[in-house]
Amino acid sequence: MTQRSTIFSAGSDSAYFVKAALVGLLVGALATGFHAGLEFLFAQYAALRSAVGGGVVPYLVSIVISSVCVAAAFLLVQRVAPEAAGSGIQEIEGAMEDKRPIHWPQVLVAKFFGGLLALGSGLVLGREGPTIHMGAMTAEALARSHEISSADHKGLLAAGAAAGLAAAFNAPLAAILFIVEETRRQFPFGYRTYMAVIIASILSAAVNEQLTQTGPLLVIEVHYLPVWSYILLAVLGIVLGVLGVFFNKALITVMDLFLKIPKGLRWLPALAIGAVTGILLNAFPDATGGGEDLIHDLISSHYGVLALLLLTLLRFGGVLFSYASGVPGGIFAPMLSIATCAGLAFGVAAVGTLPVDEDFRAACAVAAMGGFFAASVRAPLVGVVLVMELTGAYALIMPVLVTCTTASLTAHTLGGRPIYEQLLERTLRLSGEPPDSEPDKTPVQLGTRNS
Repeated sequence: MTQRSTIFSAGSDSAYFVKAALVGLLVGALATGFHAGLEFLFAQYAALRSAVGGGVVPYLVSIVISSVCVAAAFLLVQRVAPEAAGSGIQEIEGAMEDKRPIHWPQVLVAKFFGGLLALGSGLVLGREGPTIHMGAMTAEALARSHEISSADHKGLLAAGAAAGLAAAFNAPLAAILFIVEETRRQFPFGYRTYMAVIIASILSAAVNEQLTQTGPLLVIEVHYLPVWSYILLAVLGIVLGVLGVFFNKALITVMDLFLKIPKGLRWLPALAIGAVTGILLNAFPDATGGGEDLIHDLISSHYGVLALLLLTLLRFGGVLFSYASGVPGGIFAPMLSIATCAGLAFGVAAVGTLPVDEDFRAACAVAAMGGFFAASVRAPLVGVVLVMELTGAYALIMPVLVTCTTASLTAHTLGGRPIYEQLLERTLRLSGEPPDSEPDKTPVQLGTRNS
């Protein structure tokens, strides 16, 4: 009995890994419930629009519903947990630097219900933002159940965030690498914390897969490309590198513009953005929503270059204003859809002018998803692995690596900085915290054990 109690004592590895496992199971169930709620709202909303007949009535119904939902999501966030706005990733990183407060009950409420309202209204935002933030808050709740060290606490926060990402895209390996690349400044690397992230990610994805009976979200069948075509994919990477830097600057600029609106009137832009979304839901539905379902449809369809560029522009502007409105939502999925549009436009132009197969279209779309992510988030390995897990197009590992590498190098050359680093600095600046100091910690080798 003494040996067993020692193995599962509060500070033991086993007890810590049990907590990580519990985080994975709970976050997987929570994320699946959130996704199911969104699917239900989407179905009900679509049924209502089709039931009211034709003419201007569907437009009026959509304008009213979307505008009210977005405004309600904004007000809920502002009154319950202002830090629940946006994706929440920068808030998690700030908490791991001991610079942002953690109010887990309020954030869970605001993120879950505010996310349902905002994403269900058709805004160009992804569901991964809410699930990542809710995952970290779930881990925070469990971390407070016993006294643990600061490193173990931050490790559980990272595990919860990774579990949220793993469940959102059924991509556990990308979720693990996201912690390695994105939170490399904040994450206390060690045997315990690293294994906790892996355990939580695996179990979260497993719960999601078991409950939804789904595998890769965007299965795309492609063949191997000739090596000479990698030159074209490198050119695509350069284009995406420029686009990624512009996207980051544009997002921060639009968010700062919204801050100039008097505080008591900031619900009005949310109302207006919701109204415009309601119009687009009827006039051009492909320009709305996170884009997870749109990606596969775009690749299997045969849009022309101009139509794809228009859709790129609409979704690009849509995510900027949707995110800046101050409601819960992520940018991962919208970025993937924007990249798909831009990559397909590049691929269609290449197929029409160069001696490449029709499969090159789909290859450009897949590579572009990774490239745009790498340019904006500056996590090229995550971009590669995320795209592979989403699409199952493992034959394109080399082409995607080429595009992600050139996109990341281009963004670095242009002076671009990771989007979440910029968002965290902005958050700290607005809260009065010094944004430029490094977290006070010494990196630990993966083979060592945290104290």
